Amino acid sequence: MQVEASRGPIEELDVQALAVAVFKNEKSDEGFVKKLDELSGGLVRSALESEEFVGKEGEVAYFHLVGNHKLKARRLFLVGVGEPGDYKAAQVSQMAGTAVRSLRSKNVKSVAVLPRASTDAAQTASAVVEGAFIALFDPDKYRTVEKEEKTIDRLVVMIEGAEEKSLQHGVKAGQIVGESVNFTRDLANEPGAYMTPSDMAERAREIANEFGLSVDVLDEARMEQEGMGSLLSVARGSDQPAKLIILKYTPTTPASDSKELLAFVGKGVTFDSGGISLKPGENMELMKYDMTGGATVMGAMRAIAQLKPPIPILGVAPCTENLPSGKATKPGDVVKAMTGKTIEVINTDAEGRLILADAIAYAKKLGATTVIDMATLTGAVSVALGDVNAAVLGTDQALIDEIIAAGREVGEKFWQLPLDKEYSKQIKSDIADIKNVGGRKAGTITAAAFLKEFADGLSWAHLDIAGTAWGDEAKPYRSKGPTGIAVRTLLRIVERASQR
Repeated sequence: MQVEASRGPIEELDVQALAVAVFKNEKSDEGFVKKLDELSGGLVRSALESEEFVGKEGEVAYFHLVGNHKLKARRLFLVGVGEPGDYKAAQVSQMAGTAVRSLRSKNVKSVAVLPRASTDAAQTASAVVEGAFIALFDPDKYRTVEKEEKTIDRLVVMIEGAEEKSLQHGVKAGQIVGESVNFTRDLANEPGAYMTPSDMAERAREIANEFGLSVDVLDEARMEQEGMGSLLSVARGSDQPAKLIILKYTPTTPASDSKELLAFVGKGVTFDSGGISLKPGENMELMKYDMTGGATVMGAMRAIAQLKPPIPILGVAPCTENLPSGKATKPGDVVKAMTGKTIEVINTDAEGRLILADAIAYAKKLGATTVIDMATLTGAVSVALGDVNAAVLGTDQALIDEIIAAGREVGEKFWQLPLDKEYSKQIKSDIADIKNVGGRKAGTITAAAFLKEFADGLSWAHLDIAGTAWGDEAKPYRSKGPTGIAVRTLLRIVERASQR
């Protein structure tokens, strides 16, 4: 999709469709809406006065422009965005996504979006483009019949009176972010047979070579040398070898000579059967997306390499399958992590924390001082928070607050769960240092308590995205399937850190 920026005027936009944000209960005889009504030949007034359209969030109205109008655009698409005070960058992104996804279904090829946001022009333009790219992703990659073939070929972002350089910067950044979110979604959508640990490592090498990241991939022999018995215990049941992917972004002109290093660590279980503690068969096909944490790290690093912040960033993705076989780790086995800590494996389906343990420890060895890990880690988080909020826990309250605030800015919701020391008692083992599950109570919290054992000395936060990484229902601004949750939040955290 070709993306352009425009400062107007609105009547000169030569596109097939014009998509405009309208606030709740706006009057057709006031301000911008009055102007739009005049240019459209009275269509806006007709819709508003009949209360067919009142501007509620997500409400839409669609018109073919014929007869007495003064617009070059041939169609008008109104998108309700609710109250002006609630209209932030996240809602701008959803407004643009709703517009392009709906107009694509009507075979529109070129669209101009007027977001009408009062925030910074670059941020607004970026939000529009992000939303448009995210909206146009569909999970039907392997469908050969009834496949969505319609496309939007040209997108124009119009912010009247904006400074040209700022507008262009926002459009470029939005395309980078939108494409990188979709990169993550595409990885998560791949069947397990097509996205093995080796395939993930190859995709990491491709983005490193294309965008200028350094890359290292540890094979099982090197993991053995590092003492990563926890990670390797999960891989034991599979014929596919485990891989530990390390991507590093180093700025050409660092902001300072600080020794601080921010690291993102993501769970990359490319298919999770549960191992010997086999999962029920129902919905097991969705366990192809158990590598979404690793895919999120790779998508974020892909964007970081192009956005070029002035701070270094490390991305780590431990990748393996979790399958039952004669070689698989058995419940009751004891394994030793890279740190020397011993772990009693009570349930082989609690494997994500086992691979993250060694990955967090390795990130620390590589110099990380702040670690944010992300994983589709527990079914318990879906019970607690559903598909609305992802859970965040950690040892650094300032970092947790930063994640929540960054997520709010981009429209990704995180809810903090407690991590009191009492929860760690649930993972004490009788025969080893710790065990990998803590019983039925507080499952999401005890999983984080396990990871905390390997984050000693770090500013650390954990994101459990199991309930939010996959959407069972389509939204007006997004298809069903993988959501790309947390990529934009991580990028906003990097942006915030770059400004300090």
